[in-house]
Amino acid sequence: MQGFGVHTSMWTMSWDRNGCDKAVAKATSYGMDFLEIALLDPHGVDARHSRQVLEAAEMRAVCSLGLPQAVWASQNPDGAVKFLTLALDQCAAMGAEALSGVVYGGIGERTGQPATQAELDNVAGALTRAARHAKSLGLQFGIEPVNRYETHLLNTGWQAVEMIEWIGADNMFVHLDTYHMNIEEKGIAQGIIDARDHLRYIHLSESDRGTPGAGTIAWDEIFGALRAIGFRGGLAMESFINMPPEIANGLSVWRPVASGEAEVMENGLPFLRNKARQYGLI
Repeated sequence: MQGFGVHTSMWTMSWDRNGCDKAVAKATSYGMDFLEIALLDPHGVDARHSRQVLEAAEMRAVCSLGLPQAVWASQNPDGAVKFLTLALDQCAAMGAEALSGVVYGGIGERTGQPATQAELDNVAGALTRAARHAKSLGLQFGIEPVNRYETHLLNTGWQAVEMIEWIGADNMFVHLDTYHMNIEEKGIAQGIIDARDHLRYIHLSESDRGTPGAGTIAWDEIFGALRAIGFRGGLAMESFINMPPEIANGLSVWRPVASGEAEVMENGLPFLRNKARQYGLI
């Protein structure tokens, strides 16, 4: 999981044949090193087709997801393991390198109370079993802490580290996101410092989830901290342009955050690439 990638939400949130063909062609045209595939419906994925298209384009892939409400790990750990097992099997069949994201719960999962020990025990148990299956497939398995408005379970880099060290699986990693870090960390780079021993992947997302460089994220602090810890993992641009209503609701995205693909890819992508080069990350 190295190099510069982009989340498939730039072009599609449906990883069907059409979504696959479009996203891979677009990512290739922009010279991306890898795609982060939004694997929201693993049942509907044509893994054989995806692998053929990805391999033909020499495009590497990472998959990400959030759990559907019926199988939130805090409440239904067995259901979560079943869903994650299918998703991991599809990742392996597509030739992806990892599954990450809010694999421990749902986007928009909140009880109105702090996470209970019983909830965290359920999450840890489910992730332990899923990480074991991922390892049997040769896959890395990541967890992404997200902000308090999207979950009450894991919000910061240190919480993700605690969960991974509790589980003790050597194929698990922390996946940070600058949008969430900007809300939750004591300083925006603090999560990077806290997670440095486990950090292998980061979402580069602007403060409004729109065009990188056009918001308030302290990018020099982010890239400086990544350089300081010797980061050599995946750098994935994530800007939400194509959001289906059910996902937009969980993310609280109520308005356009950019005028479209051209604004993000022609302004935001060069901005991030230049910063990464400046700090010796690519």
